[in-house]
Amino acid sequence: MKWDPARYLAFGDLRARPFFELVARIDAEAPRRVADLGCGPGNLTAALARRWPGAMLEAIDSSPDMVAAAREAGIDARVADVGNWRPEPDTDVVVSNAVLHWVPGHRDLLRRWAADLPEGAWLAVQLPGNFGAPSHTLIRELAESAEWAPLLGGVLRGRDTVDDPIGYAELLADAGCAVEAWETTYVQRLTGQDAVLDWVTGTALRPVRDRLDEGGWQRFRAQLAPLLAGAYPRRADGTTWLPFRRVFAVARVGQA
Repeated sequence: MKWDPARYLAFGDLRARPFFELVARIDAEAPRRVADLGCGPGNLTAALARRWPGAMLEAIDSSPDMVAAAREAGIDARVADVGNWRPEPDTDVVVSNAVLHWVPGHRDLLRRWAADLPEGAWLAVQLPGNFGAPSHTLIRELAESAEWAPLLGGVLRGRDTVDDPIGYAELLADAGCAVEAWETTYVQRLTGQDAVLDWVTGTALRPVRDRLDEGGWQRFRAQLAPLLAGAYPRRADGTTWLPFRRVFAVARVGQA
């Protein structure tokens, strides 16, 4: 799946806030190795380097475009599949921010990481939990319509893609971790004529964009725009409120 670093960073401040709230719950003082799994364009990976300057920083992403942007930002990132990643023996902190919802079988992946990481290591994940919101259900409904189903059938994820905090707390506790899990709904104030459409274009609509040619992509966007505008009305001042739920879990391995 092709990613556009510039479009992703257009909402950089809003996308960064959950990352910093996640990392703030990691109480590691001097980790040997810090892994950023799904580093994107590297803007947030740099914050990990500043927090733990003595650590070996490992950064991976499945998108060559994102890795290229991270390298331009001075991050020694590499292209790799998060689903195939295995921790080095000295890995003391693992951060995966807004990535695992893209990975099939991510629940099994969390169990494997908890088993492979050294005792006392920290595992911190954040996943968007908005799959039941209009921003996602309207995309799925349009993709499943008679016009688009032949091209887009099965390309989008369902509302059960991400668990609630209790689900991740139970999973990681059963894996022998001490766990803190929570959720936050951010009420984001967006600007622009089609603000919510612009937001989802950089993330949720990526699988749709990859499947369609340019003409089909523009038709799909044109049909989706009024649906999103109806669900998220534009205010008199030209801004739009977008509630966005996110699910967090921070675990300490072998501390249950």
